[in-house]
Amino acid sequence: MLADMYVLTHASVNLWRHRGRNALLGAAVFLVVATSVVALMITSTSDRIISEYRAQFGSEVRFQPVFDRLRAEAMANAGEGPMRLTMPQIDAEQLLDFADSDLLAGVNFTASTGVVPESLTMVDEELGGGSQFMAVGMPGALPGPDGEELTPMAFTASLVGGSFTEFEDGSRALAQGRLPQDLGEVIVSSELAELNGLQLGDTFSASGELMDVGASVEERALVPVQFTDLTVVGIYDDATDPFGTARAQNAFTNTRNQILTTFETVQAQHVAGTSGMQIAGTFFLADPGDIDAFEAEVRAKGLPDVFDVATDTATFERVVGPVESLRDVAHTFLIVVLVLGAAIIALLASIAVRERRYEIGVLRSMGMRKRVVATGLWLENLLLTGVFLALGLVSGVLAAQPVTSVLLDAQVQSMTADPARTGGPTGAMGGMGGMGMFGGAASHAEPLSDLAIHLTPAVTGQITLIALAIATVAGLVAVGKITQYEPMTILNERS
Repeated sequence: MLADMYVLTHASVNLWRHRGRNALLGAAVFLVVATSVVALMITSTSDRIISEYRAQFGSEVRFQPVFDRLRAEAMANAGEGPMRLTMPQIDAEQLLDFADSDLLAGVNFTASTGVVPESLTMVDEELGGGSQFMAVGMPGALPGPDGEELTPMAFTASLVGGSFTEFEDGSRALAQGRLPQDLGEVIVSSELAELNGLQLGDTFSASGELMDVGASVEERALVPVQFTDLTVVGIYDDATDPFGTARAQNAFTNTRNQILTTFETVQAQHVAGTSGMQIAGTFFLADPGDIDAFEAEVRAKGLPDVFDVATDTATFERVVGPVESLRDVAHTFLIVVLVLGAAIIALLASIAVRERRYEIGVLRSMGMRKRVVATGLWLENLLLTGVFLALGLVSGVLAAQPVTSVLLDAQVQSMTADPARTGGPTGAMGGMGGMGMFGGAASHAEPLSDLAIHLTPAVTGQITLIALAIATVAGLVAVGKITQYEPMTILNERS
């Protein structure tokens, strides 16, 4: 016990006695610790961010048509005539059926259909309405449910359910009330509300129609639908382009006439085997590893062979690419620092022991065993490392965020300068009346340009282990030097 106390006291005194030499060794320890803190904080935060985004984008399922399969199918159906490629579609009934899966964590559905609101005057109503059913070669009138001839409706508004992306990107904002939550609740644009004197709590009805898809154009029929007791629960300001990319400019294509509601409100009037109601869905797997099992399930439910089932890896790479590059740089930097740092510290420790050979010889001649002498030198290194570990931790934490911001900015600039890495969407298509299968929000996701760095307990533990390893390296060097000489040989060389 007394010997142990002597060794500890002797080690503490030697730290100050050899302060010049120890300051040089401490500076090396400080640099290794500080740079390691920065590198480990970057890698730790990057790994967490990458894991979170991988779970988010890696679980979003896309149904992507494969043009090689489309071409092969078109050639097989062409016979003696010309080959015609047509964009494949997934029926609304199939999408709803796909959602009934235990493998999914959730599904975001949207639905849209043309309507004519009753007792309301629409914005730009003088421009007329529009109809998605009018096509070349289609007769002007179609049979209705009772056999009577019906002329396709000229829609003056769109009833859109479950789609509120414009409120997220800032092009729309609530002026009054709230977003719809229950069946029959709607929100309208401030222009439409002002034109008709609509207030929160007012109700109205809207008429629409779907088309019973027959084997040919001549066999098609119209199916009227009715949306009753639509209750205004919100009024929104709209800064979007009124007509956007629409070819025709009329009341139907004017976004100010979009009546937003819940998906369930629109889908409640869906009739199986009809067109005219565009239903789209975004599917999220509970476990990204279940993609093969989910594909087998939707294939069994009728997903056409021309579609591939994949996850959104392109968006993930576009968003997280700079962070992955930053993590790789930090990993490389950490390895270089540890290797060079260990070599420098070992060299300084070797020089320090060589300069203290006489002191070691005296202690050994007094009967102190090699193990005790080595323990004393190791304690010196441990105490020295502990002091500069604290300084290195503080400095590393202070420097981590600025260094990360500079490095990440360089990675973002490098990535955005490479068109191959910032290309457009992955090419997923759904053919669902131009709405797309997934709304397209993720396709325009920007690379992460900001990374908040934090010191976690795990990083603190890793830095402590590195510091202990540094002290151990220096101690092993000391032990190696001590065992090379006997006490009398050291003293004789001194004489």
